[in-house]
Amino acid sequence: MGRPPRLSAAERRLWDAFPTGEFVELAPVKSGVGRPAGENAPTDGDTWGPERTIRAKVITSLLLGAHDPGAGVVPAIRLRGARITGPLTILGGNVEHELVLSGCHLDEPVQLTGTTTRTVRLTDCALPGFSGGGMRVAGHLSLSGSNITGTVRIARAQFESGLWLTGTKVTADDEWALYAGSMVVEAGANLKNADFTGGVRLVGARLNGDLIFEGATLRNPGKNALTADNMVVEDTLQCTGGFTALGCLRLRGARIGSMFALRGVVRSPDTSYALHASHMEAREFYLRPAEPIEGVVSLAHSRFSTLQDDPDTWPDKLRLNGLTYDRLRGSGVARRIGWVDRDPEGFRPQPYEQLAAWYLRDGNDALARRTQLAKLRARRRTQGRGWRVWGRLLDATVGYGYRPWLAGVWFGILLLAGTAAFSFNPPRALKPDESPVFDAFAYTFDLLLPLPAFGQRELFDPAGWTQGLAYGLVVSGWILATALIAGATRVLRPQ
Repeated sequence: MGRPPRLSAAERRLWDAFPTGEFVELAPVKSGVGRPAGENAPTDGDTWGPERTIRAKVITSLLLGAHDPGAGVVPAIRLRGARITGPLTILGGNVEHELVLSGCHLDEPVQLTGTTTRTVRLTDCALPGFSGGGMRVAGHLSLSGSNITGTVRIARAQFESGLWLTGTKVTADDEWALYAGSMVVEAGANLKNADFTGGVRLVGARLNGDLIFEGATLRNPGKNALTADNMVVEDTLQCTGGFTALGCLRLRGARIGSMFALRGVVRSPDTSYALHASHMEAREFYLRPAEPIEGVVSLAHSRFSTLQDDPDTWPDKLRLNGLTYDRLRGSGVARRIGWVDRDPEGFRPQPYEQLAAWYLRDGNDALARRTQLAKLRARRRTQGRGWRVWGRLLDATVGYGYRPWLAGVWFGILLLAGTAAFSFNPPRALKPDESPVFDAFAYTFDLLLPLPAFGQRELFDPAGWTQGLAYGLVVSGWILATALIAGATRVLRPQ
């Protein structure tokens, strides 16, 4: 097809270069090495003259077949350093050629909604938004290094090779900076060092590779910085390397095939949650933020093969009810018991049971008993006054059955006290002619046992203040026996 009329010199260069896919350089572009997100995008593109200006309709005409390249070549749009005027819009079309724009300034948003296309690369560009909802890309979409003052909308889009937003800066014009619900990426998505002002929505998205937020910043204070309910990532989800979220990270029901790693900063004191990862599944859950998370963290009803965290960064409010795991890494038992006692709604028995079960599987019977004892002490705070008194008595005497040796300690103390008291103040014999020699030790021992062993208790009768002591020893013996039986019943009962 011949050249259409009224092409500018810059447009003519692009038209002639299209059949071979040659890069058209209209101006040099800054290097992207070491620059903050979006800093490579041109800031003065609206001042560029006609020598660097190309109309968007020329680009769309070429992409849709206005210039027949002939056989033996691979045509493509490859353009650097241009100002693109007018709407670059293809709705529901079929594009057979790559679109590569680098260091360009686009006056209007790019709209590729419902379009089937090959690779689209808008790198180090400045543009007021990108719409590609439902698009099908036989290759990848890259917006790396671009500065976008509007929303990137790619909901229900499908990408065969990947999604690249490394160093991309997006400043939303509404609630969402990246709206990508239900998208499918056959490879991974790289958002390394990206900067989003507005929420990132990945609800129902599926990525058959990694999802990388390394060094990224997500700003949406008071709202969800990331909303990724029911998202599936077949490999690793990384929020590391200086990652910062100012707003809630919501991953409810997400499934991570390998590791979820959070080693950054999460601050969301003004919302219900800072990290909402309930009903989530991951092979490994690695939670070691750079500082304590500000806000509530929920891992309720989630399932992890390995959970590794840092006790120095546990939040004050932590929901663990229903959480299950096969292995724990990262802290000792004393601090771990404090970990399960941070639910803002109060006592929950399941986190204690799960922790005790893990210690048993790990061969730490003593630590499991210690955890169960902590559970009963925490439960006591929720009970009525009478049960609290009985619970304190069980705790002091036998440690709710998990410390039966305490009963022996109390028995020994009472035995020594009674032996000393009755040695200096022996009781009178009921039948002086028939009674054996009085033995203060055996007499005290008989008083402490519900069933006397030495026969001294029935043959001697204390008088004065020692009578009250004798009654006290009898009552104490019954209390110790009852507590020991109650504790043993609790411990031996099947869990």
